[in-house]
Amino acid sequence: MKNLMTKEELISFEEDIATCFNNKMIKAPVHLDNGNEEPLIEIFKEINEEDFVCCTWRAHYKCLLKGVPPERLKADILAGKSITLCYKDYNIFSSAIVGGVIGIALGIALDIKRRGSSQKVWCFIGDMGSMTGAFHEASTYADNHELPIVWIIEDNNKSVCTNTRNTWKINGNHPLGPWPDDNYTKGEVFYGAGKRYRYYEYESKYPHAGAGARIQF
Repeated sequence: MKNLMTKEELISFEEDIATCFNNKMIKAPVHLDNGNEEPLIEIFKEINEEDFVCCTWRAHYKCLLKGVPPERLKADILAGKSITLCYKDYNIFSSAIVGGVIGIALGIALDIKRRGSSQKVWCFIGDMGSMTGAFHEASTYADNHELPIVWIIEDNNKSVCTNTRNTWKINGNHPLGPWPDDNYTKGEVFYGAGKRYRYYEYESKYPHAGAGARIQF
């Protein structure tokens, strides 16, 4: 990708959206990004314009880094579409269902391979999503069939509003087990399993939904 937005530009956009939400200008749920700007920018440097990006409903930064114009994105968020941001003309799709985007990403990757295209799919999921059966089935299928897909696990140690490691009774660094290794530093991008996986851990100042000033589900 070319001409990526800077960390400061991403933060400024999201702070504007947070203000809009707290001022009752958005009558629908929002899931705001924060604290993950640097690892996302690093990952998007690898993503080409023709590649597909599939992600959760925390999608604002991904849309901006994929090239969706900020004014178009803001208009859609103000219209209540933050939970379902999809832009066919930019090859980016999101889903608010936990694990909902995984099967979509896998299907796109299978189609790419059958067409013999040079495109890739980059699928972003949370640490909760990485614990689902859907992810384990899809990632195993993709690995064994050598599909052109990269899985990015964004670990904020939350399964909605609960602690992921406590919820799933996990010991160690990450739900997937042996990686990242003991030398991992929070915030850096870890490359795992033949570069078919990316992983980073971060903390956000925003709650799971909303911006903190209004009561939200």
